[in-house]
Amino acid sequence: MIKTVLIEDEIPARKKLIRFLNDVEESVEIIAEIDTVEAAITFLKTNQVDIIFSDIELLDGKAFEIYNNVEVNCPIIFTTAYDKFWMDAFETNGIEYLLKPYSFTRFQKAWSKFLRLKKTGASDLVSKLSNLIHNTAVGIAYKKRFIINSNNSSFALDIDKIAFFSAEEGVIFAHETTGKKYLLTENTLVSIESQIDPNEFFKINRGQLVAKQYIEKIERYSKNALSIKIINYKTPLITSQSNTASFGEWFQK
Repeated sequence: MIKTVLIEDEIPARKKLIRFLNDVEESVEIIAEIDTVEAAITFLKTNQVDIIFSDIELLDGKAFEIYNNVEVNCPIIFTTAYDKFWMDAFETNGIEYLLKPYSFTRFQKAWSKFLRLKKTGASDLVSKLSNLIHNTAVGIAYKKRFIINSNNSSFALDIDKIAFFSAEEGVIFAHETTGKKYLLTENTLVSIESQIDPNEFFKINRGQLVAKQYIEKIERYSKNALSIKIINYKTPLITSQSNTASFGEWFQK
């Protein structure tokens, strides 16, 4: 049984974690659900756990105050809507940094990393964590521009000028705010998604990634889908049923 603690002050986020943990193959026991720094310090001083899922911004302060006051020997998977705390996260026992809203697939990758560490045994855990911190601390540098090749010349298209990306029959395009679209050298939207700020862009369906700042209007399209009007584009983009709820959470951040 994997003893787990959830340190999260947002009830919907906590329910999401519980749902995801219920879907993993391993036996998991959630021994505490905590929403404050003070309560977490009190609990962790007298309890040993296998894994902590920790938000960063809590009701009474930042979670790092917990780990400055209590020696925690287990891995921590941080879950947060902010990417600015990633260095602090990896200076503790952080092994993963899940940016909200994250998918079950992304959660599974973090969980799998924890399981791999767990198999090494407690004696090697600190060493493994140190290596992870070293390898991760190179920094998160999101792409600021894409190189566009046009005829015999090339130019840089700034990320701030891109309203959305699309995949069309295996080809990836960047759609500028002026209505123009440009062919990119990347082969998949997954590749694009890994290079850009998840707080600014969201994959609304299998073929489109939209920029938050250029969303002009959102309307109900069907029971489980939304219609998204992009500035300077007449044809709206439609969320997939599976992404609609996550899109709503992301857009409100």
